[in-house]
Amino acid sequence: MTPPFNRRTLAAAVLGALALAALAGTFSGGRAAAEESSTPLSQPAPGLEEATFASGCFWCTEKDFDEVAGVVETISGYTGGRTANPTYEQVGSGTTGHTEAVLVRFDPKRVSYEALLDHYWLNVDLLDGGGQFCDRGSAYRPAIFTHTPDQSRAAEARKAALEAGGRFEQKIAVTIEPASVFTPAEDYHQDYYKKNPVRYRYYRNGCGRDARLDQLWPERTLQ
Repeated sequence: MTPPFNRRTLAAAVLGALALAALAGTFSGGRAAAEESSTPLSQPAPGLEEATFASGCFWCTEKDFDEVAGVVETISGYTGGRTANPTYEQVGSGTTGHTEAVLVRFDPKRVSYEALLDHYWLNVDLLDGGGQFCDRGSAYRPAIFTHTPDQSRAAEARKAALEAGGRFEQKIAVTIEPASVFTPAEDYHQDYYKKNPVRYRYYRNGCGRDARLDQLWPERTLQ
């Protein structure tokens, strides 16, 4: 059986064996990646609020939210699992229960949590609970992790409105769960789309992310 088309298999197909070995720390999660450190999670600046979203590959989720005016910081990481301080390899194995997610720090005077929710729905395959796009498995499942009762109510209301709207025949697969411990991913994952723009664009296009989102939301405007 052909393996899933994801970050690891995509790298192998594009770069070949020699290039893949040289870039093992970036794509395959090899020894170089395992040895890469993570910067401890800092406290948000005064006046900022936090939201956490999972929509598959955190490289992509991070870029999607960085484009929103009022978002001050995005941090790729792992949440919702059992193992303390998990690594990329551990999370990718599916044994820790963690999900790739992005912690969004935003200025509520400039952008509301409801506006972030609206942006999220346009950037997730809300019908696919088995992963997102070419990345499969629980580590890539879509979820909204809420930090306050108000966030929970807002997320549930937005989800209920989508379900009642009749646009989609399938049940919405995005779960809404209380936020738990968030572990920042290894430093090389942070701002990946800025550090490796060519590889990032190839991955995103090859994964079919925007093609699927345009299918779900033909009216969405890509920036």
